[in-house]
Parts: sequence; C-alpha cells; structure tokens
Amino acid sequence: MCNFIGENNFFGRRCVWVNGPVIVGAGPSGLAVAACLREQGIPFVVIERSDCIASLWQKHTYDRVKLHLPKKFCQLPRLTFPQEYPEYPSKKQFITYLENYAETFDIKPHFNECVLSAKYDEACHFWRVVTVSKTDLTRSETEYMCQMLVVATGENAEGVVPEIDGLEEFSGEVIHVRDYKSGKSYNGKKVLVVGCGNSGMEVSLDLSNHNAKPSMVVRSSVHVLPREIMGKSTFDLAMMLMKWIPLWLVDKLLLILTWFILGNTQNYGIKRPSLGPLQLKNHHGKTPVLDIGAFQKIRSGDITVVPGIKRFNRNSVDLVNGETIDIDSVVLATGYRSNVPYWLQETEFFAKNGFPNGWKGKHGLYASGFTRKGLAGASADAIKISQDIGKGWKEVSNKNKNKQKVPTLRRCISTF
Repeated sequence: MCNFIGENNFFGRRCVWVNGPVIVGAGPSGLAVAACLREQGIPFVVIERSDCIASLWQKHTYDRVKLHLPKKFCQLPRLTFPQEYPEYPSKKQFITYLENYAETFDIKPHFNECVLSAKYDEACHFWRVVTVSKTDLTRSETEYMCQMLVVATGENAEGVVPEIDGLEEFSGEVIHVRDYKSGKSYNGKKVLVVGCGNSGMEVSLDLSNHNAKPSMVVRSSVHVLPREIMGKSTFDLAMMLMKWIPLWLVDKLLLILTWFILGNTQNYGIKRPSLGPLQLKNHHGKTPVLDIGAFQKIRSGDITVVPGIKRFNRNSVDLVNGETIDIDSVVLATGYRSNVPYWLQETEFFAKNGFPNGWKGKHGLYASGFTRKGLAGASADAIKISQDIGKGWKEVSNKNKNKQKVPTLRRCISTF
C-alpha cells in the first residue's frame, strides 16, 4: 500500500510515499471511494482525524435520528442494506452498515490523524499531506506523499455557531445540535431551538416528546413536505415524476399534495420560498424539511414557532417582533460547513466556502461528498472518482516503481 522512506525530513516528520491516492475522511464518502478502489486493486491510505469511522454519525447525531430517505437511496456502492432493515434505518443500523462496509472491503483508516496541510509540490509533481497525531504523552507528524488526493471530509465537518447579540450574556446552557443527544435532560425546560431545517424540526419534536417546551426560531422561508405521500416516499415519488414531467411541474404537484396533507404552513409562521422545493435544492443547495411529526406538534401548540432573534438576555431572548420570552436553554440548529479551507492549500478547485467546482480538479485532486445530494451524491462521486483513477493507474504505477521513486523522494525531501 505504501512505502516508508527510511529517514525524517527537515522538520523531523516521518515521510511516507503512498503508491495510490490518499483519502482524507473516513465517513461514508471516503469509505465509498476506498471500496471502489479496492475492487480495482488500487492501493490507498485513508486518513481520519477521529478514532472511528463515520464520526459525525457516531458522535455528533442525536439518538432518535433516522435516515430521511428510503434505504435504497442511501446505500453505498457495491453493498446493499440488509433486507431486514426498515425503509428508514436508524442511526444504530446505519452505523452497523458502515462498519460492515469497511470490514467487507478491508478498509483500515489511519485513525487519530488530523491533517495540518495539503499542498501540491510543483517541483516534485506530487501532493504533500502533513498530519499530526496526538496522544496524552506524544505528538508526532507524518508527511504523506502521493500523486492523487481525495478530499472526502464532507459538507458537515464543522458546526456553524453564528454571532448573535447578547448570546455570551445568556446564563443557561447553549449547545450546537451536533452535541445534542436526547430531550431527556430537558424535561420541563423552556428550550429555544435556533433553526428550522431538518435538525431543528426533529430536535424540537424530540424535546416536545420529552415534556420540554420548545420554541423554534423560523427566521427565513422553508419548504416543509411530508416524508411520505399516500404511503410512498415523497423523494421517491419526486424521482419517479421527474422521468416524465419537468422539474417545475413536479414542484407544483408536490406542493399541492402537501397542502392537502399539512395545510397552509404560513398560518403557523412558516413561510414557503418562492422557488419550489426541488428547484431550490438544485439551484441553492437548500434541502426541504421532510416532516415526521413536528408539524402536527406545531399545529397543536406543543412547539411554538417564533420569528428572528434581536438579542439574548441573561434568562430570556428578545425577538424581532418586539416579544420577549423566558428560556432555560438554547440548541443551535444553525447548520454545518466544510473545513477544507483550513488545511487544503489550493484556490482554484475549492472555493472560499470550502466547496469544490465539481468532483475533479487539477494534479490528481478529487472531491467526494460535496454535491449537496446526500449519500446518493457521495456514492455517485465515489464511482466517478474511482473510475477516473483506474483509467490511468497502470500507466502511473509503471512510471513510479519503488526503486526509481525512493531516490527522487529523497532529493525532494532534502530540498523542501
């Protein structure tokens, strides 16, 4: 898989030449790429900053979470979900599936290695990926050198914590939704949920089910659709209709059917965007909410919808409509962002917001899982990336045989 150069570079780092690509991230996107490469017999190294695969799912999702789409849209390449799994697998079931996936394709990531930087070396014509590994007693750095780099850290690497006036003055607990597990500890508390996407809706529902009193901030317009229409997945129905009629008409039909099921959401403080749900997703990457019961709680008054925040006080929050409500805790369901700009030294393929312009860049750079199309998009990326790498693999491997490459690497290390 890789060759260890028998010396450290100028900075005292261990230097490793990787015959195949380095994949950064051991979530679903990285695992999918690795599995597709494994099938072609192409070596690789997977680097993961956490101590497990799919750390976002294992450590930063709430207990009640399930896949929002039917399992057939969420499985990774070359391995289907077990038949006994329900249509919408639970968090635990999905993690088990991913662990079996890694075992099936013999994917063994290098855990607890955080990427400090990745830069293409123009002089030596390969990527330098510097990682740091920390324990209680030691700190070590490794420099991986490779001709292909796959960025698979995903869209949701870091939680977004907005700057809100007075938030630092608030005396109660404030957490991001990535650290929320269950509403059990919020029994009887007044909780402000900031954000009305799928996470905000589901956390509000979970809080209400645990006898908390959630208020959900709805600052902008959002599409709320039922997860199922007439017993069929709304997403599945949309995909079927798109084969026969244009996207704008599919949106119209979905909104008409939603009106019959949910009624007019604007009557409950949730304004719909002017663009239809599928058009909005395609043009701006904004995912509609697939409702699993929260809207019924809104209609019954168990979840209160409130407008935007003006400022926080010690035990309350002032809203933009002039109201002030008392609160005990805050859950920030304010979204996620890519962390790529912090470590990837490249400015053409990846934009400042950490999202790439496609799946393939220059000098063997690839991106997997940034299409804003969920697990289905990650699977599609993995197939394209692995096929593209496979096309030139024989030519690259013949040119870079170990006996020829090691002296070249030593020269590059010495001139770095």
